[in-house]
Amino acid sequence: MSGQNPVVQTYSPREFHRQAHDALGNPQIRANFRKAMDGLMAKRSESFDDWDLETLRELGANIRLRALAKLPDLLERLEANCEANGIKVHWAEDGEQACRIIREICESHDARSVIKGKSMVSEEMHLNAHLEEAGIEALESDLGEYLVQLNQQTPSHIIMPAIHLNTDEISEILHDKTGTERTRDVDYMTAAARAQLRERFMAADVGVSGVNFAVAETGTLCLVENEGNGRMTTTVPPVHVAVTGIEKVVEHLRDVPPLYSLLTRSATGQHVTTYFNMISSPRKDGEHDGPREVHLVLVDSGRSRIYQDDELLDTLRCIRCGACMNHCPVYTRVGGHTYGTTYPGPIGSILSPHLMGLDDTKDLPTASSLCGACGEVCPVKIPIPDLLVRLRRESVGEGRGNVAGAGVKRTRKEAAAWKGFQWLATHPFAWRAGTSVAGKLRALTPGKLGAWTDYRTAPKPAGTTLHALVKRHQANRSEQAGKSHEEERR
Repeated sequence: MSGQNPVVQTYSPREFHRQAHDALGNPQIRANFRKAMDGLMAKRSESFDDWDLETLRELGANIRLRALAKLPDLLERLEANCEANGIKVHWAEDGEQACRIIREICESHDARSVIKGKSMVSEEMHLNAHLEEAGIEALESDLGEYLVQLNQQTPSHIIMPAIHLNTDEISEILHDKTGTERTRDVDYMTAAARAQLRERFMAADVGVSGVNFAVAETGTLCLVENEGNGRMTTTVPPVHVAVTGIEKVVEHLRDVPPLYSLLTRSATGQHVTTYFNMISSPRKDGEHDGPREVHLVLVDSGRSRIYQDDELLDTLRCIRCGACMNHCPVYTRVGGHTYGTTYPGPIGSILSPHLMGLDDTKDLPTASSLCGACGEVCPVKIPIPDLLVRLRRESVGEGRGNVAGAGVKRTRKEAAAWKGFQWLATHPFAWRAGTSVAGKLRALTPGKLGAWTDYRTAPKPAGTTLHALVKRHQANRSEQAGKSHEEERR
């Protein structure tokens, strides 16, 4: 590879189709994702070999549904128990307010540097850019996040942020940005990044992390990780700020093990991760490590609007495992950046419209073959295909319209065509007559049916309907049976 810095691209959900076309024309991206996704799917399958997967999925779904049913009360209990433990709780209506709260915490401690653990909510609210505008350096400590930050990119996967990069590309990034040797030695590159980050942990004024599960019963913040950067981020700096969406709360501590089992196996095929952190308070008298202050920022950003809808509510069950992405035939071919949002893939296609508005994301619900793989592998049984169809209806002005920005109208011709189809499909006699006439006039079917036929051959009605074929087949069988019976009598 050359020593030049890579060209950094910007992506937008409004440009999904163009970006998907570009990604499909990039053999390196397709190879990187195909190899990674095949491995993740195999590991997930093997990790559940000795488990009653459907029973565990049902348990996980019920835990999440129970928590969501009690969400307002559980959030109040979480706040009360966190405060009793010494954790300061802050509420943010949107990402901008959450950024402001974290910046003010940093400024109250004259902080000039922040070390961050992996947090999709912080990506969603563009925390790094906000802090840097205030003169506060924010450095990612997760290795994948660190690489994409060095490369001035955003994560392409919610679990493995740099999954779109291969070994040679990573080597070039580290060489260009940090001066390491060009090499394919993964251990060398990992050790070099660890050494670079270790100094920053020790010097950071504030540590920022996400939250996987927030336990209302005990006021405990649970953090799942493999690299140890989360534990360093939450214990070495004198101030720790945890930021999470309001949906991450669970009722009881006993709810965590089933969800943890589902998360680790669904995400990376691991039985357990290397680290499981439980944070319940700042450093107490007599303790030798840990932060002197712990803050929890609870972020809404449209989640309460989702909560009001009894169908879209299912979106909030998500435990951010990424399994739906790993199994999605669209995501695995175009990659995460193509979606232009913080949350790509199937879960992003149903979540992003709520967070960003359907006007800006109306192409995302169509980024699916509706094969159903995402729904089959979701560890908490989110009906993703059903919600994609719901959003498709709303994007053309139908449905319940609870998504911000919904209401892009069909043309009158298109609406009339679908109304006609609906009437025919619900009147059997008219349907049979119509299909019979269409079959006889199939030679007159136009070859061009709008943009759909730019890349497809226009379908023609069958010359004979399936019902007619079945009746003919049954008549032939009856005739043959009659002849056989007659021969036997002779």
